[in-house]
Amino acid sequence: MKCDEIFAALAMLEKERGIPVDYMVERITQALVAAYKKDKDGYTDNVFVELNEDHLTMFAQKEVVDDVISPATEITLDAARRIDSKAQLGDLVNVEIQTKAFGRIAAQTAKQVIIQGIREAERGMVFDSFSSKEHEILTGTVLRIDNSGDMTVRIGQGSDRTDALLAVGEQVRTEHFTEGDLIRVYVVEVRRSSRGPQVLVSRTHPALVKRLFEREVPEIESGAVEIRSISREPGSRTKLAVCATEPNIDPVGACVGPRGARVNAIVEELQGEKIDIVVWSDDIARFVASALSPADVISVTPLPGQKACRVIVPDDQLSLAIGKEGQNARLAARLTGCKIDIKPASQAESAGEAEQSAEEEPCSETVEEAPEA
Repeated sequence: MKCDEIFAALAMLEKERGIPVDYMVERITQALVAAYKKDKDGYTDNVFVELNEDHLTMFAQKEVVDDVISPATEITLDAARRIDSKAQLGDLVNVEIQTKAFGRIAAQTAKQVIIQGIREAERGMVFDSFSSKEHEILTGTVLRIDNSGDMTVRIGQGSDRTDALLAVGEQVRTEHFTEGDLIRVYVVEVRRSSRGPQVLVSRTHPALVKRLFEREVPEIESGAVEIRSISREPGSRTKLAVCATEPNIDPVGACVGPRGARVNAIVEELQGEKIDIVVWSDDIARFVASALSPADVISVTPLPGQKACRVIVPDDQLSLAIGKEGQNARLAARLTGCKIDIKPASQAESAGEAEQSAEEEPCSETVEEAPEA
């Protein structure tokens, strides 16, 4: 059987879809073996296929015997010598299988194996492509929104594209998108599944803000400024702790940009979410005082044996330090990983006073360093 047209088609498949010719050759041989098994309803361990640009031939390797007990694996001496005149008892002879004789069901089985091979190859390529984009920002198009609120977002281009899931729990409540809108998303995870790769994306993840700053601020991309911690309440407010790794660099000023251009671009992308940028410090008292910005702080006293601080603020700064519904103190606690007990100056030394506090564990929203792409 001449195979010029088969290999030409495989070459076109590789060019258009990126599926290697060698992979498809393997799938075709598997399909032929599967078809033979379906047609003969029997043994295939001795069956093999030779496929190259000149021919496609299928063989069953059989042992030469006096009396055939198993026709699938044995052949008589007379029949063997019609194939190889030098055949002897006990030899193995390759008997050609006529693929044209396969029945309709066997041919359909072969077709299904080849189609499945193409699908698996495409899924594998999509997985490889997008798994390398984990923890990165991608731009996509809202394809559809189901009744539960989950969004399907089309990401990538051409053959290198797939549909990602933006679950309702990963969406910002104050943001509103409709089908056809462009949207930037953070790739949280790429999973293998029976239906192919599943790409999970987010608009609420703190690392979305981190990646936006890396794109917008050259000093962060170059490593001159580092983002050390992020705490976020999506759609409302984010606190960002930064530090300089080189002298004579103002890390906060670098993030804000000339006339606030850099931070404003990120606020616009986040549809108005407020962003506080503070200087990170390994001195916990200084870091906590900075994290409570924009409130002024009189003093910060670390509590012995605890990852906690008592903070004294001017009476007129108490509500600002705590924030609406405790938000400012809560975000500061997450940013620093420190429990914060805030007291007004007038009551700082009063026994039995009602405490205003914000206590948060650091793990839930403190951003870890994402692996570099």
